[in-house]
Amino acid sequence: MNKQTSKNTRHVRELVYMAVFTALAFAIALVIRFPVPPFLTLDLKDAAIAIGAMACGPFSAILMTAAVAMLEFFTVGDTGVYGLIMDVLSSVGFAFTAALIYKYKKTFAGAVLSLISAVFVMTSVMVAANLLITPYYMGVSVSAVRDMIPTLLLPFNFLKATLNAAVVALLYKPLTKALSRILGKQNRHPVTHKKGNRSLWMTFVALGVIIAALLVLFLAMDAGVDFFK
Repeated sequence: MNKQTSKNTRHVRELVYMAVFTALAFAIALVIRFPVPPFLTLDLKDAAIAIGAMACGPFSAILMTAAVAMLEFFTVGDTGVYGLIMDVLSSVGFAFTAALIYKYKKTFAGAVLSLISAVFVMTSVMVAANLLITPYYMGVSVSAVRDMIPTLLLPFNFLKATLNAAVVALLYKPLTKALSRILGKQNRHPVTHKKGNRSLWMTFVALGVIIAALLVLFLAMDAGVDFFK
């Protein structure tokens, strides 16, 4: 196989990866949606986009995010252009950050660093976006939005980002390995750390974070506490 043929094959494989994870992200957006009063929605589509971007490169996060956001906008979206913009900022902030760091540091430590960074970048971007965009689209004052930061916007976005990061940590290797086997080639971006304790440790931590995050969400909503008010 010459160099050009190899390059074309790699591009086709990346397109397949992107198509699969875009479809998966949209399916998740349709099925796994938790409304959080008064106007937020918790979902896990950013995890699917991030996994695809970590396998294909950071700029694929932008393409997959745009595709998923437009599909949502024309199907289940109920917040119009406002929701479209916020979806794009959320997904790009999370997935692009994770994939960019992972691209240059494909180790266990790099994977952990990429996900932690993605959590903080997404949380920061969404808090800033709410301050800048929400007043115009929701018809509220900037001070009203600012008052919601410590009790609603900050905890919600941190919880959402953390939950998505835990799902990525749990499912990245199984999903990319399965897809690589289907396509007949090993994953281009493996996490280069020894199997065993570290992988097991990450799995248990990810499961613990997912359970804890969902428990906090459901308890807060069911009990009607002021955590998300």
